Order: sequence, then C-alpha cells, then structure tokens
Amino acid sequence: MKELLETIVADLVEDKTAIEVTVDEPNDEGVVVYHLHVAAEDMGRVIGKQGRIAKAIRVVMRAAASKIGQKIMVEID
Repeated sequence: MKELLETIVADLVEDKTAIEVTVDEPNDEGVVVYHLHVAAEDMGRVIGKQGRIAKAIRVVMRAAASKIGQKIMVEID
C-alpha cells in the first residue's frame, strides 16, 4: 500500500525525492493511517483545486485496501 501511494504521488510532484510516507500501527478500530509528506511547493499539486486530487488519492487507496481486507486513512501533512 505504501508503494502504491508513493507511485500515485510521484506522477504529481516535481520533487520526487521529497516524497515521504510514514505508516502508523492500526488503531483500536483497525484503521492504518498513512502520512504523506511532500515538498512545500508541491503541496498544491497533491491537494488540487478544492481538494479534488487529495480526495481521489484517498478513494483509490481505500479501494485498494478494501480488496485486501484493510481499512486505511491517508493524511497529507
């Protein structure tokens, strides 16, 4: 899942070396939180107008996680 998130975001940003994904342990409800960090100048590209790209990233990640029986949440820091 981490690799999928990195692959999606790599096509959106200019500074691919600044992509950093950290994964938290599952919480009480079994939800795994993925924290995405990108360069400050690439933040707008990842969030998109009115957050549309961020929402799309979250939808794709949730769909992929549900196929393998996981619950995830993506936070863009």
